[in-house]
Amino acid sequence: MSMQQHHAGPVAHPADAIKRRNPFGVWLGLPLITLGIYMLVWIYKIHAEMDEANPRRTIGATGPMIAALIAPLTLFIWPAVATYKCGEHIAHVQRQAGLAPTCSGAIGLLLVIVFGLTPLYYQSELNKIVDG
Repeated sequence: MSMQQHHAGPVAHPADAIKRRNPFGVWLGLPLITLGIYMLVWIYKIHAEMDEANPRRTIGATGPMIAALIAPLTLFIWPAVATYKCGEHIAHVQRQAGLAPTCSGAIGLLLVIVFGLTPLYYQSELNKIVDG
């Protein structure tokens, strides 16, 4: 599978594009088992799913994944911006799904320094879209 975005067309509801995942598995389990590689996969997948849920979204899935890869080279500025924007995009997809937007990029950014809880928080917020 290539890293290029693939839009199969508009989805009926944003929840149709978002995959429900176990937040604890995303945050701790799979990253430990895969020595951190799953984090890159997860970052790519959630952005691709948000792109599918909102075809007008222009971020793409590879940019945030690359930000995570080269974080030390950019003094963590690009990843911090990508982390913040990810939360804002999740809130947008929540709105699009008819939900009150509860996800915050600022909280996601703050949680990076609290045991790296951002994936747990963001996946929980994405699951709200699926659960409707």
